Amino acid sequence: MSVKHPEQPAPAELPAADPIVLGRRIRHARTARGLTLRELAGEVGSTTSQLSLVENGRREPRLSLLTALAAALGTSPGELLRPEAPPDRRAALEIALEQAQRGPLFASLGVPRVRPGRRLPIDALESLVALHAELERRARATIATPEEARRINTELRMEMQARDNYVPEIEAMAEDQVRAVGYSGGALTHRMVAEMAERLGFSIIHVDDLPHSTRTVTDLENGRIYLPPASIPGGYGLRSLALQAMAHRLFGHERPRDYGDFLHQRQQIAYFTACCLVPRFAAQVFLERTKAEKNLSMEDFRDAFGITHHSAAQRFTNLATSLLDIPVHFIRANDDGALYRGYANDGVPLPADPSGAIEGQPLCRRWAARSAFGRRNRSTEYHQYTDTPAGTYWCSTQTGTGRDAEFSITLGVPFAHAKWFRGRETTRRTTSTCPDTTCCRLPDPERAERWRERSWPSAAMHAHVLSPLPTGTFPGVDDVELYDFLERHAPEEE
Repeated sequence: MSVKHPEQPAPAELPAADPIVLGRRIRHARTARGLTLRELAGEVGSTTSQLSLVENGRREPRLSLLTALAAALGTSPGELLRPEAPPDRRAALEIALEQAQRGPLFASLGVPRVRPGRRLPIDALESLVALHAELERRARATIATPEEARRINTELRMEMQARDNYVPEIEAMAEDQVRAVGYSGGALTHRMVAEMAERLGFSIIHVDDLPHSTRTVTDLENGRIYLPPASIPGGYGLRSLALQAMAHRLFGHERPRDYGDFLHQRQQIAYFTACCLVPRFAAQVFLERTKAEKNLSMEDFRDAFGITHHSAAQRFTNLATSLLDIPVHFIRANDDGALYRGYANDGVPLPADPSGAIEGQPLCRRWAARSAFGRRNRSTEYHQYTDTPAGTYWCSTQTGTGRDAEFSITLGVPFAHAKWFRGRETTRRTTSTCPDTTCCRLPDPERAERWRERSWPSAAMHAHVLSPLPTGTFPGVDDVELYDFLERHAPEEE
């Protein structure tokens, strides 16, 4: 039996490395041996342009090239892939500057990048890195939300993004439950949900005096799940609430240890509920057929399983990549443009604060998630192509009205995958350069000059617990909308 040495990992076990750190480690090893890019390229059978991209962290080398580079530099692939920066102050500063310039905070500044080449003095590097660190510190200090909630939500979102929003073990658990009550396709009925509860030893009881702070209450001692009154025939929400209450028992949840544990449990029961309402085996037949017909539609997916548009689009993100090989993004936005919930594995540049959190961040006014509010007929989906710095995306958006305000649900895909969807023939196309503030976040200069000293707005309270206050002249006030409003209502000058 062969023995694997820790310092020489097998190719399949090589750790992932930050491309910037890997590139600087290769450059450090090359310069330490006195080699030029041309000389090293000749030794490994590559080109100077390709190696330059690798050393600058703009391209990850293939395993064969990485192995050849390690041999030429007298080291090992494992050593090059170490996450620590090379023992060189300049290399560490170059890495720090590159990483800062690739973050959302730098992108929002709208200034050109500084290339940390060898000609840039080290004292200039020191100053730039220190300035970015201070900008990061100040930005984090002004996040006006519960920091812990935002941090945990971001971690959970990134974990799900890494697995394409798909959890096979929960899919299997849900399939076992629905098959056990005779489900074979279409909408999961209320009777089937009640039978699922009975199999777990519970009966569902509708009451009209639930505590205001609860959605359901489960009596473990007497085997009862209390739900709100069954006053809406076929109400999707009641099936969902019952399934979530059951999920806690199926997962064996205990009382949450902390807020992070609470949010993790919520994520699990929400995923299980989605899998029950739209089981994978039934969805697969429907989605593969409509993809083959190039007629994928969230409207049809929604109606086929008797769920809400929000649930259909979100469930589609679970299955699109794993079943259909389609990368996607999902956005739920409020009518004021604030991002309420989002997911992406297709590279779309969702707005984020310096901590990586997306909740409450303002969406570009030119994205479909906001453009859809401007149309009069909202009975059907709104389709649009949007050119962004990350590429062109096709989006389908449906608007709705909640308890307090309107909202939009958007399902989007890269341009190359629009061919599978109904609505791909739309001629609506916009261009967005966000997070560059010159795209849509700065008011008209003339209007701003006219009204800045002649107005005093009173900001509305932002109710969502995770939403930060948008930046502006007055915290919480959108300057663009404010000045446009004043302009529209100002008396005409004689």
